[in-house]
Amino acid sequence: MPEITRDEVAHLADLARIDLDDAELDHLAPQLNVILEAVASIQGVAGDDVAATSHPIPMTNVFREDVVEPGLTPAEALSGAPEVEDQRFSVPRILGEEQ
Repeated sequence: MPEITRDEVAHLADLARIDLDDAELDHLAPQLNVILEAVASIQGVAGDDVAATSHPIPMTNVFREDVVEPGLTPAEALSGAPEVEDQRFSVPRILGEEQ
């Protein structure tokens, strides 16, 4: 596997809008090489006979059935509100003029 050069790290940092000094570039290039080698070694483990999975053990849906049930009427929903305006909760403004 080819190594990532200091210039390539500088280019990636530029693309990501990250300002790195010379010492950071010299420090990060070998670290990125180690990360890429680790990823390459993992990719070599799984062969074509291994199915791709998102979880190591089988998962089942634990959600209940989606059943339509009657909800609150607007009057019931607003009955405990301190202030109501046009069948909506009335809350103080947080943007704009302060009162």
